[in-house]
Parts: sequence; structure tokens; C-alpha cells
Amino acid sequence: MLTITNLSKTYPGGKLAVDNLSLEVEGGHICGFIGHNGAGKSTTLKSAAGVLSFDEGDIVIDGHSIRREPVAAKRVTAFLPDNPDLYEFLTGIKYLEFIADIYELPRSDRKPLIDKYASAFELGGSLGSPISGYSHGMKQKLALISALIRRPKLLILDEPFVGLDPKASYLLKEFLHELCAEGGAVFFSTHVLEVAEKLCDMIAIIKQGRLIEAGKTSDIVGKSSLESVFLELAEEAVHDEA
Repeated sequence: MLTITNLSKTYPGGKLAVDNLSLEVEGGHICGFIGHNGAGKSTTLKSAAGVLSFDEGDIVIDGHSIRREPVAAKRVTAFLPDNPDLYEFLTGIKYLEFIADIYELPRSDRKPLIDKYASAFELGGSLGSPISGYSHGMKQKLALISALIRRPKLLILDEPFVGLDPKASYLLKEFLHELCAEGGAVFFSTHVLEVAEKLCDMIAIIKQGRLIEAGKTSDIVGKSSLESVFLELAEEAVHDEA
């Protein structure tokens, strides 16, 4: 579903954010993307979502190159950054209708989906109110609903569990599994290693822009824990660079 090949990105000023990164996420799989702050996670996610240009390599989503077929690739992708911008002058329902219109979601499909996710996240009673009056958690739930109603082939999330209450976190995990059961894939970054270890089929670890490990969660963790493996691999990468 997602194939990243030799991705490199350098920001103005010469900072190399992503260095020759290659990664593949199959349909039906959840891939956790972990690394320290500044490791290149967000740059990789934004590049895959088509909202950030990159210097070298290619990214293919469901057979569509983000370079050559950006519209087709974005049509099957939903991306939520760590702090999504919402049109706060709109009501919640108007925002969801706006997103549904952009992606040409049939009206016969959108209402049941909006009702399903709004009810689950306990947001139904607030959809008629302006987003400007929402709490941070409510805005995050609305953003998640706007992505889920589209039933994307690839869902890209940057730190999706930060700020969610325990019930919402549980529901999100269930909805991610549901999307994968329908053949979709999820690629998300997180600092919560326990969540990644329990939720993800595969793990990718990035250090200073370079992918230092990727594979099935069970293979990477083995008899240890993801936290200990992550710290060990990060330490080895430092020694290798030295």
C-alpha cells in the first residue's frame, strides 16, 4: 500500500532531515514509526502525504506515485498532522460536510459514517456548535472523524494518541484495526512505545534521518521490549557514526 524508495530531504540551510530512507507497508498492516524528536519522522510522514516536497527518491501509494500522480495518491490517503488546523468558524458538522465534499464522498454514505464515529467519540451533541468553542480533545476527535469517514486506503497519523482520553484512545485503536481488516494500511508516528508494541504489525525506527531498523514487531522485539530495543538500537547508531 505504501512504498518509500530512497527518500531524501534537505531543508534550507543544509539540514539533512531524511537520508536515503526506504520502507514498505503492506495493506492490512499497521506500521509504527518511532524515533527521537528531530529524527525525521514528521518530515517522512508529510512527504508521504504529499504536503512536503522532497529532493530524491519516490513514494508510491496504492500504485500511484506521489511525484507523478499526486492527486490520485492523495485521493486514497488521509493525513493528520500532530496539530491539525481546522476551520474554527465552521460548526463541526459543516466541517465534516466540507471534507466529504472535497473527497466526493456520496451523501448516501457520509451520514451513516459521520453518525457512527461522532457517536463513538461522544461528539454528536457538539457537531452543531462552532469549532472555536471546542476543547483540544474535541478538535482532535473531529479531525480523526474527518479522516475516518473517507475510508482511506492509507491513513497517515502524526502522534495521534497525544491528548486523547483513554476511551478515545481505545476506540481509535479499534477503528485502525477495522480499516486494516478492509485492506487499508496505517502509518503513524508515536512516542508511546507500549502502544506501538501492542498495536503495530510492524515497526520502523529512524535515527537522525536514517532508518536503522524495520520489520515485524515480533521479530524486532523478540523476548525483550520495544523500549529496550529502541534504546539499544539508538545507542548502536551513535557508536556507528562515531
